[in-house]
Amino acid sequence: MARLSVNLNKIALLRNSRHTGVPDVVHFARIALASGARGITVHPRPDERHIRASDVPAIASAMAGQRPGMEFNIEGYPDPRLLAIVDAVRPEQVTLVPDAPDAFTSERGWALDARERAVAEPAIAALHALGARVILFIDPDPAAPGKARAAGADGVEIYTGSYAAAFRAGEPAAALEACVAAAAAGRDAGLVVNAGHDLNLRNIPPLLARTEFLAEASIGHELTVDALEMGFAAAVAAYAGALGGAAA
Repeated sequence: MARLSVNLNKIALLRNSRHTGVPDVVHFARIALASGARGITVHPRPDERHIRASDVPAIASAMAGQRPGMEFNIEGYPDPRLLAIVDAVRPEQVTLVPDAPDAFTSERGWALDARERAVAEPAIAALHALGARVILFIDPDPAAPGKARAAGADGVEIYTGSYAAAFRAGEPAAALEACVAAAAAGRDAGLVVNAGHDLNLRNIPPLLARTEFLAEASIGHELTVDALEMGFAAAVAAYAGALGGAAA
């Protein structure tokens, strides 16, 4: 089974549309962990459009009695701000993305050319010193995991957005094969293999059938959309079930 890590960004985005503090991201983190999730993911972007830096220690504190069995995963670009956030809460996992500060969402992986290696490698070393497992967000390219390992990463998160788009269009085969090939390359390189971006209850089963070794899927947007119809706790349970956890 793959762990479900619930990304709370969209809960925070809704919260930020008012000044009432509702919905409370800490409350929803607790619901997620009580409903089948095995971790919580946040992406505290510099513009704080959704998760704020102040949310991170609050969530970490709420999870304190359940960690490390329930893992805290912090995503972001490896700048001094992110490293300071990680230093303060010491998450089990940090997922590094190559996003510019104004990126709409994470839609490309690390190329790990000379310029990007100069950014990623020192950050990976610094995060290891803080006790974190370091995951690099990669495109569904079988050449990418080897580069991630050479940079010192512990694992990769395969970008599944292109697969999800192809699935919606009714032509998922080629995109699925690309994800499977990248995942297999990551496994063969001895890396932790995660996946994420636009995964949902419909496109998870074909992916998981070909990548039974996936360690984790980080899911937020699609889970939150389904929660509008199902309820949040029920949606978390359904996604955990789809990933091979407790029955939905």
